[in-house]
Amino acid sequence: MNAPLPYDRDALRIAAAEIIGNVRELAAAGWTPATSSNFSRRIDDQHAAITVSGRDKGRLTEDDIMVVDLDGNPVATDHRPSAETLLHTQLYKRFDDVGCILHTHSRNQTIASRLYAGAGSLRLEGYELLKAFHGNHTHETEIVVPVLPNSQDMHTLAAQVDCLLDRQPMWGYLIDGHGLYAWGRDMAEARRHLEAFEFLLDCELELRKLQR
Repeated sequence: MNAPLPYDRDALRIAAAEIIGNVRELAAAGWTPATSSNFSRRIDDQHAAITVSGRDKGRLTEDDIMVVDLDGNPVATDHRPSAETLLHTQLYKRFDDVGCILHTHSRNQTIASRLYAGAGSLRLEGYELLKAFHGNHTHETEIVVPVLPNSQDMHTLAAQVDCLLDRQPMWGYLIDGHGLYAWGRDMAEARRHLEAFEFLLDCELELRKLQR
């Protein structure tokens, strides 16, 4: 007799379907090239569903979604999670209301991460679309998007993110030469934040061209 699973199987199916449907659309937009990117959805207070490492994000199936605990350990599976799983689970552990994390590699995100790596951050201010971020109610504000140096040491990256979270409100961050992490209370909010970042980064890049 198999041991009972420590999470609800139906909750996993629901989360997997949500990830698969949304990520196919992001892949179609060209934001997940060459099996890059990773995506997760909280399924309870101890577990999250996350994409399996190395899978084509435009062709995900239920078998491409696995469960990890909030320390990033695989649960009841032989699959290997993304190498960046710790960057997901640290947010779930820290914030009870974070329900979804999306990490993409669009062209705009990657270029912006290189351009602003030296400064360590990018300031977005005065845009109407700043109201897309949860808790913001006016364009008369600014959002600081950190740009972290890339590293294969996820514990170092996670520690850097924790330091930033101690100092400022955040809805996402860039990693140099890499891409964007964005999150929200659920899939809809995380995707709204992701799409708002993408639009605003595109605006900033176009402004740099026009100002030359």
